[in-house]
Formats: sequence, structure tokens, C-alpha cells
Amino acid sequence: MPVIARFYGIIIRMYFQQAEHTPPHIHALYGEDVAAVDVRNGTILEGHLPPKAMSMVKEWIGIHQVSLLKMWETQEFKPLSPLE
Repeated sequence: MPVIARFYGIIIRMYFQQAEHTPPHIHALYGEDVAAVDVRNGTILEGHLPPKAMSMVKEWIGIHQVSLLKMWETQEFKPLSPLE
């Protein structure tokens, strides 16, 4: 699973097997916590992140939503800028 971004100890990854993994989502890892987060609306599909980490992930998704959805559709990996 490619790493798309890293910021504040959070690692963002995405699977590229669209047929097997819907809806469009990213995997956010923070320490021992992992969550699958819907790219379209920022809701947790599975797992858990501490509130502060989840807030940062949602903010990052908001900034990169168009690029994330395009990556999901095309399955072409590209790193995205971290949250600053």
C-alpha cells in the first residue's frame, strides 16, 4: 500500500484495487491506531484514531479531496503535500 503523505506522525496510505475496496478511502495510521476514512465525507469506515489525529486527517482530506478521488479512479499513485 503506497504512502501518499506523512505529517505529525500520521501516515496516509491508499490501496489501488478499486473493485475490492469501495467506497473511495484512505488508511490513516497514527501510532498503534489505524482507520479507514472515506475520502468523500471524512467519516471513519473502520478502525479508530484519536480525536486530534482524526481532525488533522479530515483537514488534509479536505485540502486534497479532488486529487484523492482522481487517484482512486485512475489508480495512479502520486505523493501529496503534508498538512502544515
